[in-house]
Amino acid sequence: MSTSSPSVAFVATDSQPAQTSLLALQERYGQVKPEDADIIVALGGDGFMLESLHNYMPLSKPVFGIHRGTVGFLMNKYQEDNLPTRLANADEVVLHPLKMTTVSADGEKKCAMAINEVSLLRESRQAAKLRVYVNERCRMEELICDGALVCTPAGSTAYNLSVHGPVLPLGASLLAVTPISAFRPRRWRGAIVPDSAVIRFEILESGKRPVSAVADRAEVRNVVEVTIEEDLGQSMTLLFDREHNLEERILAEQFVP
Repeated sequence: MSTSSPSVAFVATDSQPAQTSLLALQERYGQVKPEDADIIVALGGDGFMLESLHNYMPLSKPVFGIHRGTVGFLMNKYQEDNLPTRLANADEVVLHPLKMTTVSADGEKKCAMAINEVSLLRESRQAAKLRVYVNERCRMEELICDGALVCTPAGSTAYNLSVHGPVLPLGASLLAVTPISAFRPRRWRGAIVPDSAVIRFEILESGKRPVSAVADRAEVRNVVEVTIEEDLGQSMTLLFDREHNLEERILAEQFVP
C-alpha cells in the first residue's frame, strides 16, 4: 500500500469502549464518509467486523479491524499511535463470500451471502434429516443430525472449529462441510471439498423435521433445499498488522491446548 496517509472512515459498535475509541481516533486522524474513504477502520469484535464487511462490501474498500469487543480473531490490537504507518504496512487478505440460495416450504427462493459459514440447523426437538449433494452428485443419502455447515478458510476457526471441523489454511482453495452433532452416520466427521464445488442439501421430512438456514446474520426458516457456492464475483479485502496476520492466526489456532 502507499506510504502516504490514506483517508479513513471510522465505524464502531455501540459498546462504550468502542465508542470512546472512535471519538479519540476521529479527533486524532480525522474522519470521512465510508464511500469517500481509502480504508474503513472497524472498532469492535468479530461480530461487528462481519457486519461491517457485509455493509460495505458494495464499496470494495479494504477494512482494518481494531479489537474493541469480545472476540477479536479478525481484529488487530488497539493502539492510537502510528495508525497511518500500520495501515500502509498492513498485509492484505482477499476473501470471497459464500452464496446461499434457499427454497422454502412455500416455494419462495432467497439468496444471502456469508463470509464465515452457512449453517443448517434443526428448528424442533427432532433431529434434521439431510441429503447431501456435491456438484449435483449425491454423496450422502441421509445425514441425521442437529445440522450441518459449510465454511470458508477464514470461517473455519469460528463455529466450524467449535463443532470439531477442520481448520483450513488461507489460500488452500478449499471449503469444509461439517456435521453438527451427527447421529447417523455417527462417525462421519465431514468432508473437505474444492472451493469450486457446489454443495446442495435437501431437507428430508421437512414438515416433521423443520430446518433453518443461516448465512452469517441472515436466517431463512422452514427450508426444503439449500445450495451453497463461493461467489467469485464479489470480494472483500481485510488488512492485518504483519506480525499478526490472519494466516499466522489460523496456523496458531491449531496448536492451542
